Amino acid sequence: MNRRLFMQVATLASLAAAAPMLMAQTAAAKRNRIVIQVSDNDPAKWNLALNNAKNLQEDVGAANVDIEIVAYGPGIGMLKLESPTGSRIADAMKANVKVIACENTMRGQKLTKDDMLPAISYVPAGVTEIMKKQTEGWAYLRP
Repeated sequence: MNRRLFMQVATLASLAAAAPMLMAQTAAAKRNRIVIQVSDNDPAKWNLALNNAKNLQEDVGAANVDIEIVAYGPGIGMLKLESPTGSRIADAMKANVKVIACENTMRGQKLTKDDMLPAISYVPAGVTEIMKKQTEGWAYLRP
């Protein structure tokens, strides 16, 4: 009986020790996360992506969702300083939407960070960033 009681107490103790980690994993799994691809040099597509991000934040609550917009290929054009969507992109970033430019595309188009909107983020390869996010369980959207 003492051995049985000891085993039960040991099992309960290990479960209690693991509970905070399990609760954190469950909370992370329930958190909404979406990566949005923009690969078109079209203000309408960018505005649609930005509308999707804003609507999602309004629907589920901005504090309950992580949003990344990844631009590569022709889509990088809307991240240049003279972009017609620059003010909307700045507003989205203020609302905690992460906007990311592909450095491969930038090199291909001979762009530097000085050519780009301030405060955007960069990744070596936009396609790889999207793939990584999907393998981490992020939802994917291409408007």
